[in-house]
This record gives sequence, C-alpha cells and structure tokens, in this order.
Amino acid sequence: MRATKLIRRLRGLSCTERLQKLKLPTLKYRRLRGDMIELYKMVTGKYSEDSCINFNFVSREVNQTRGNKFKIFQDHVILFF
Repeated sequence: MRATKLIRRLRGLSCTERLQKLKLPTLKYRRLRGDMIELYKMVTGKYSEDSCINFNFVSREVNQTRGNKFKIFQDHVILFF
C-alpha cells in the first residue's frame, strides 16, 4: 500500500483502485497463493517429514471420482479447552 502511494498520479485513489491500475494482486490473493505453494511442497516431500503435518489421503477404493492421487481427507477434529 505504501509503495503505491509514492506514484503521484495514483495518490488520490483508494488502495484497491491503485492495485487495479498497477495490475497488482491483492494481499488476500498473495497469502492464498503462498499457502497453496507451501501445501504443495509439504505433500510432494520437498520438506523433511519431521517438520510437516501428516496428511491423510483418500484411497482409490473410497474415491471413485476423477482427479489426482493428492486428495486430502480431513478427520473430525476434537478441540479440548
């Protein structure tokens, strides 16, 4: 946000309008993209297994739909307070 304000002709515009004029992605999109990249690295084994979350994948027998072998299954989470 601060860097886009340095451009004189864009100073009067709102943050979203400045991003649209400069064709820059929003912070929400950048965070989501970063999360997806990190998840891909974890699932494909780019990190050591000790430092990652263990994911449960849907087996081929249960999942008869099209797709890939990286469909993640989430167990029910029980929170203790």
